[in-house]
Amino acid sequence: MSFEKAAPTGNDVGGEVQRSPDESQVSHGPGNKSDEDAQLEDAQLEDDTPPDGGAAAWLVVLGGWCCSFNSMGWMNSVGVFQQYYENGPLEDYDSSTISWIPSLELFFLFFLGPVVGILFDKYGPRPLIIVGTFFHVFGLMMASLATTYYQFLLSQGVCSAVGLAFLYPPALACISTWFSQKRGVAMGIMVTGSSVGGVIFPIMLNRLVQNPSTGYPWAIRIAAFLVLALQIVAILTIRPRSKLVPKRMPAGALAAPFKELPFLTMVLGISVLTYGIFIPVNYLALQGFLEAHVPADMSLYLVSIFNAASLFGRLGAGYWADFAGRWNVFIIACALSGITELALWIPATYESAVIGFAVMYGFVSGAFIGLFATLPASVSPVPEIGYRMGVVMLFISLPALTMAPIGGQILQNSADGWLHVKIFGGVMCLAGSAIVLYGRVLYTKKFWVVF
Repeated sequence: MSFEKAAPTGNDVGGEVQRSPDESQVSHGPGNKSDEDAQLEDAQLEDDTPPDGGAAAWLVVLGGWCCSFNSMGWMNSVGVFQQYYENGPLEDYDSSTISWIPSLELFFLFFLGPVVGILFDKYGPRPLIIVGTFFHVFGLMMASLATTYYQFLLSQGVCSAVGLAFLYPPALACISTWFSQKRGVAMGIMVTGSSVGGVIFPIMLNRLVQNPSTGYPWAIRIAAFLVLALQIVAILTIRPRSKLVPKRMPAGALAAPFKELPFLTMVLGISVLTYGIFIPVNYLALQGFLEAHVPADMSLYLVSIFNAASLFGRLGAGYWADFAGRWNVFIIACALSGITELALWIPATYESAVIGFAVMYGFVSGAFIGLFATLPASVSPVPEIGYRMGVVMLFISLPALTMAPIGGQILQNSADGWLHVKIFGGVMCLAGSAIVLYGRVLYTKKFWVVF
């Protein structure tokens, strides 16, 4: 079910986008409407052009920024928890076992994408964000009471993660309906929330955990209260652009993404990139502490340094994407991320080198979070943006779940584990970039075009 009429998306990408037969029939199938209905739909198509600005649109960006801060900003801080758990309450467990906690968080964030997408197309963003706020805050409160592995796993890895899935995707999809020509800038601004959250959460949690008067339990509770305050802002500012009109999505539209080779190629590339992009996010603090012998406090700040640099990378990627093409900027930035992992992370075995890598990698990898959602949005009919974005996230959920445990196994089963982890991350980034490039060529039939 959808709240908007189908609108051409060729203007979104600067050219004609090929559609599958099923998709064409869904949007414009003959014999499904009377002439009067067709005229009404043609008139409504004029209203489907995103305003690309205005107070209401930018308030949606503000609310999306809050959701980004509380969801991906929290996820960008998982490296802090990996190190804290390994050297604290879960020190009896190995790295691979502990890594299932942040991996489950990332898994649920993406796995529930299709469900959230369909609910978004049916009910709009606000009810979903209310549900997500409850689960995220409740999960964090329960994590503050956890003392055993399974309690951390259920509270932080499942309950809080389900909440994340109802925060980030609806905000992304909603912004796509308010912006067209300025979509890259709008999403770039929104996802800077994840960078700011990734700076604030690690520093705040580190300080509060070390403070004897608060400790870990109250550190998590204070973080939960911060999340709740920002989510109230999001609930008040995020709203659908059009009045919700119940409309059942035909089976052909549900199956269409799985029949389109260019779309599937793009999804495969983004999935492979997930392995490469998130390996440093998950292991940077631990690698700095164990291999580069960075002091414990400073190693936790590596995550904040990385996220601070990614703030500028995401803003820059969003700006240039509206000129050079979203796909082009995404592919180039992800390829540079792989090169950075191989060229700078491998020799980063001392403190200054690790800090330099954190800055450079944060900047170039910021485009992944900043632009990956614009790829499916740019080649999808407007009423199906939520669902198709959910399909992409469903495919991403598998590498999101297995990425950290694979890294943990590489560390444990190799004499030079850190070297192999770094090579794994860099190669996955380069391979994923090449696959997405092939998907773009399938869409445009050209090696280089603004797209």
